[in-house]
Amino acid sequence: MKTKFFTIVSVTTAALIFMSCSSNGPTDQVDSLVYEESEVATDVAGTQSQGKDINYPAAPETKQVMMLAADSAPVRLKAMKYSAIAQHRSVEGAIGLPTPSYAQPNRESYNAVEENRFINAQNDSLSTFSIDVDTASYANVRRMINSGQIPPVGAIRAEEMINYFQYRYPEPQGTMPLTVATEIGPSPFHEGYQLLKIGMKARNLDREEAPPSNLVFLIDVSGSMQHPNKLPLLKQSMGLLVKQLGASDRVSIVVYAGSDFIALNPTRGDQHQTIIQALERLQPGGSTHASSGITTAYQLARQVFIPGGNNRVILASDGDFNVGVTSRGALQELVEKEREDGINLTVLGFGMGNYHDDTMEILANKGNGNYAYIDSLLEAKKVLVKEMAGTLYTLAKDVKIQVEFNPSLVGAHRLIGYENRALADEDFTDDRKDAGELGAGHRVTALYELIPADHPDIPALPELKYKKVSEVAEGGVENELATIKVRYKPRGKERSELLLKTVHNQQSGNETSDDFRFAAAVAGYSMLLRKSDHLSTFTWEDCLALIRNARGDDPEGYRAEFLQLVEKSQLLDNKG
Repeated sequence: MKTKFFTIVSVTTAALIFMSCSSNGPTDQVDSLVYEESEVATDVAGTQSQGKDINYPAAPETKQVMMLAADSAPVRLKAMKYSAIAQHRSVEGAIGLPTPSYAQPNRESYNAVEENRFINAQNDSLSTFSIDVDTASYANVRRMINSGQIPPVGAIRAEEMINYFQYRYPEPQGTMPLTVATEIGPSPFHEGYQLLKIGMKARNLDREEAPPSNLVFLIDVSGSMQHPNKLPLLKQSMGLLVKQLGASDRVSIVVYAGSDFIALNPTRGDQHQTIIQALERLQPGGSTHASSGITTAYQLARQVFIPGGNNRVILASDGDFNVGVTSRGALQELVEKEREDGINLTVLGFGMGNYHDDTMEILANKGNGNYAYIDSLLEAKKVLVKEMAGTLYTLAKDVKIQVEFNPSLVGAHRLIGYENRALADEDFTDDRKDAGELGAGHRVTALYELIPADHPDIPALPELKYKKVSEVAEGGVENELATIKVRYKPRGKERSELLLKTVHNQQSGNETSDDFRFAAAVAGYSMLLRKSDHLSTFTWEDCLALIRNARGDDPEGYRAEFLQLVEKSQLLDNKG
């Protein structure tokens, strides 16, 4: 039997070099492994930035570092500040060791989504839901269409498709963090129906007034991340974000494969080259112990917590978690517990073939954060540069919308999308109930299709003994179509505030805005893809005509790109 041993060499850069001389087989081989602490770690204790004192607590308790050689006793090595390295097979990819080849069968997973149906307003005049500013569904659908496949129904979330695009809404006035706007017009999906568009706009935030950020990049470096559109694209994308940070910000990097370790100690945000170099060193390899990485990332975020700052974990992964806590229910409980300390979660999805959208979505929903899918460097620029303020800085949390329809004018109502954001009506006034977060500059759009009260298509109700009779004709509200109520908690507060907006009835033949028609087209596109039961005679050609007539001002070209996407989708659908 050949002898196996480790040699520890001390050098001026405090590098740890682990060496294995020989092995009986490739699975036992441990090549030279170098981690230079001085290149990726910055001591931030007592650092001052932009005239503000930022005092960080002592480093977390140091974990023992143990490397196991096959057929040998454990060898204990000196632990590094803020760092924990587990078995060599779990970190080999993260620090550049040879990576085995991983097959990528198509095993993407999505949550089943049952479309909202029409609700008789006489029976239930209230509709309550949490806002959603995620955009992952649109980018993911675009990826699939461009690769020549119709996406599965679970990948199509109408609200995320609609909210991918910018719509013009009035700016909030005074100290108000948000504003509400409405528009009503004819529905393109059913003759004689109406479409109600509800929009919210968060106040913009200048970079100079933005709070300092404590960002922990939680990066998946498992073997499944080796594809060019995964870890390589991830590193480029995070590099774009890093270049937007300043001296008052802090960045840490936690990576995970079979286990986790800290690849970058808390570092000043203006040390761009140091942070980017730490990103560049990451390589894929090993299994995926995401729950361990999540725990470590939140622990680190707590220990360098900036009071009043933007404390956030940014998880970047394909969602293929296969070690440790892997069930969505358990992951949900883990993230719900961690968010209690005021640390938000942003989720960035990457890759294809084994992408687990169902896992990524639930982490973002329960982690007080947002969810984007990055399918290209241009999408990374949109999410992490152009829309950086909305992605990172929360202005209002637990934002809920409740719409009360006037049964004398609205026979039935149907919310388009937001199926997994529905709330019980009683939850609206319960400040303990979690809801969505609204970032700086964010816009939120929701569409309701309405059946007028005198229309024959109103869903029939069974005969009721205690039927509720509407008495809205009194009090001068007979021309009110609906009342929109919004509850939100301003940044730093735990008590919600209320906004009210009344929608008056209009003739459905009134001229509508480009934004109204474009949002309707996106909603129609999502319904066409999923072959919705609520399309009536609406066709691909109708959708294309709506888009061509509603492009409006399109400085970034996103609406022009959408037109091409719909054309491709029509060809794929007809081919099928």
